[in-house]
Amino acid sequence: MTTYKEIFGKYVKNYSSDPSSDAEGQVWYNSTSGTFKSVVSGASWSSSSPLNTIRGSFGGSFGTSTDAVGAAGYITAAVDNVEEYNGSGWSNATSTPTSRNSGTGFGTGSAGLVAGGITGGTRLNTSLEYDGSSWTAGGTMGTARQDLAGAGIQTAGVIFGGYDGTNRNLTEKYDGTTWTSSGNMNTARAILGAFGTQTASIAAGGFIYPSGPNQNLTESFNGTSWTALNTLNTARRSVGGSGTQTSGLVFGGTSTAVTGATETWNGTSWTTSPATMITAREAFGEGQNGPGTTGLAFGGYNGTANTGATEEYNVATTVITGAAWASGGALGTALQDPTGFGLQTAAVVFGGQIAPGSFVTTTQNYDGSTWTASGAYPISVAKSGAAGTQTSGLGIAGGNPYGVTTVNEYNGSTWTAGGAYPLSIASIGGVGTQTAALGIAGDVFPTSPRNSTAVRSYDGSAWTTAPSLAGAGRYANLTTGSQTAAMTAGGSSPGGSKATEVYNGVSWTSSGNLLNDRSFGGASRNGAYTNSLVFGTNGALAVTESFDGSIWSTAPNMATARYGAAGAGTGTLALAAGGRAPGFSTATEEFTGETTSANVKTITTS
Repeated sequence: MTTYKEIFGKYVKNYSSDPSSDAEGQVWYNSTSGTFKSVVSGASWSSSSPLNTIRGSFGGSFGTSTDAVGAAGYITAAVDNVEEYNGSGWSNATSTPTSRNSGTGFGTGSAGLVAGGITGGTRLNTSLEYDGSSWTAGGTMGTARQDLAGAGIQTAGVIFGGYDGTNRNLTEKYDGTTWTSSGNMNTARAILGAFGTQTASIAAGGFIYPSGPNQNLTESFNGTSWTALNTLNTARRSVGGSGTQTSGLVFGGTSTAVTGATETWNGTSWTTSPATMITAREAFGEGQNGPGTTGLAFGGYNGTANTGATEEYNVATTVITGAAWASGGALGTALQDPTGFGLQTAAVVFGGQIAPGSFVTTTQNYDGSTWTASGAYPISVAKSGAAGTQTSGLGIAGGNPYGVTTVNEYNGSTWTAGGAYPLSIASIGGVGTQTAALGIAGDVFPTSPRNSTAVRSYDGSAWTTAPSLAGAGRYANLTTGSQTAAMTAGGSSPGGSKATEVYNGVSWTSSGNLLNDRSFGGASRNGAYTNSLVFGTNGALAVTESFDGSIWSTAPNMATARYGAAGAGTGTLALAAGGRAPGFSTATEEFTGETTSANVKTITTS
């Protein structure tokens, strides 16, 4: 009898718990559950961060599931917004020179093209090339049209189908400069899906204006002519696509209603996948230049309204769980403007207001599930700065209602006086440790101007002057990092700001702007600023943003929109507690970044 070792080249391993990863097909025995298990490949859709600007019917989209561009689109009219996706979130990019929607695109994130579309009732024959930072005019198409499809790269692309008052079967090829006519499709149609290259592309689905029907047709293009192939299992329009002529997929669109159905292509026929999009939709953007085992869908229309949702498709031996916020244990007291520090599973919140103008000395410790009362802060205060950990923390100045100089050190249960802050200041930022901290900017009201640029450094006993901010003064700014590598973003000036500055221990320099004006929000104070989060803001937003050290991008939204919340944790394990939403809140939310795990299956005889 042939053994497993002889077939696979390995022995069956014995584990008390499933390993975090293993080779596909490897079998092991789980002694705890008494079962044989293995890692298998599977297909799935997972949620990612939403678009910054919700819209559909893009002017064009292109790239892959880790490097994509969504250009222009439609809200209540054509827009020129452009966003770039880095595999985890969206950041704003240079707008298109003209607004457009219902066009097509192809290429990569740093060398892409959009073509055709419509704006203000005028169908377009123009194309635009993108180099990763700016747009320039491309060649003029032979026929102006909307709702067309495209495939390929910027210097070797192809467009086909569309509508210009008549359903079109026209094909045009692009060489990086000029569009030339090529062989017509077998069936004229619009709002169809596509993927592949200029000489090996697939067109699938579509719609016959004005009243249908939706199409299940598939055709392949060899660079010269089109060939009819096996049809889709479900006729639909406005589908997304990704892959090559021999390995691809289509997803979403509208059949009898919007759908999240996914079909895979093996070069010959379509198979309905068990993986279904989380948000059924049409008129969305896509990253079509993937290998056929990955896909990206963003924005679009969900049957009721436009959505900003982003999803990734993967076929892998791992299961991807998208980043998300989840409910944590409620604070013991509803608070606005408390101060937080520490880690997600070992955090501290102190001070705040329990009603407008009613300041408290409350301190609460968090263990990852429950808040418990701890030693009272020495004074009633809100809007303080902070640094350190749950067992070695620092509270910096604050307001009651105007600025104070009080600094206190925390050992996990009690507070003792530290070196007084040199300025009477509220709404101050703080980063670092108990013995190596920064106090950043703040509110020196009633002194005018109230927005401070002052920065002070703490050595565990005394404060000394550090380099001031390079830009405008601010208070209620969001800060994260360490004494020698810090970031400050937003702040009231007076109504909020997008400005961001980073610090290298010597000087402050301007960095990429926030996507939204922010002040009185929370931040992942204890993480490296090169992987940090900010959340909430004055006016109560649920919107979260992530920072990679130079660019801000979208992250999953909190469940509770709020401002004046305490923040703690890191960019991958953050904590938001309290705030005003619009009433004073006890809500705690925990953020967990994207995770992967082995796709483990139990082996059965059935």
